[in-house]
Amino acid sequence: VAYILGFKHFWKYKFVVNKSVLIPRPETEKVVEEALSFLPEDKSSNILDIGTGSGCIIISVIKERPKCKALAIDISSKAINVAKTNAKLHHLQNKINFLNMNVDKFNTYKYDLILSNPPYISNLKIKRLDDDVRLYEPKVALDGGLDGFKKIKKIIVKSSSLLKKNGKFIIEIGSDQKKECLKLLKYNGFYINKICKDLSGKDRCIVSTKL
Repeated sequence: VAYILGFKHFWKYKFVVNKSVLIPRPETEKVVEEALSFLPEDKSSNILDIGTGSGCIIISVIKERPKCKALAIDISSKAINVAKTNAKLHHLQNKINFLNMNVDKFNTYKYDLILSNPPYISNLKIKRLDDDVRLYEPKVALDGGLDGFKKIKKIIVKSSSLLKKNGKFIIEIGSDQKKECLKLLKYNGFYINKICKDLSGKDRCIVSTKL
């Protein structure tokens, strides 16, 4: 329905969507909520959004923390175009830079906060998804590889080197991925602050700090 209408409401705002990006989900609002709780309103922080898609996460955060600035990256050039459209819609094109880039090739400034909603569905589970997701939403934004952890591992390792000491990292996960993600985070030098559940009571995102 969102693709037919051409937009979807997320957090407090309206976002343009098309078949190049995932439709924003209510459970992903937890990432925004947690990010805002760590960002004082009067402080300027540098934020990185890995796998920005429609830009809904980073745009929602910057709308409420206008002193912050952000860089948002995505492997899909079409997704970046949608995110840029949404940034203009919300008058944030001068606050957020968008880059069409694979996180593997990304080496730059140390960030105060990194956010990510990566592809985390395993190959096997993709085949079992409802038709309205499997047949229409972009596979590149869903496919987490054979075990669902291919992109998660890459992003955790990369974030470890991109974050400032005591910087925060917030990642959305699949409801059955908590145990393995906690292991990966601890191994890569993160302290676990909290595991957040979505509205249906499933583990949905992890907040951690770079030691």
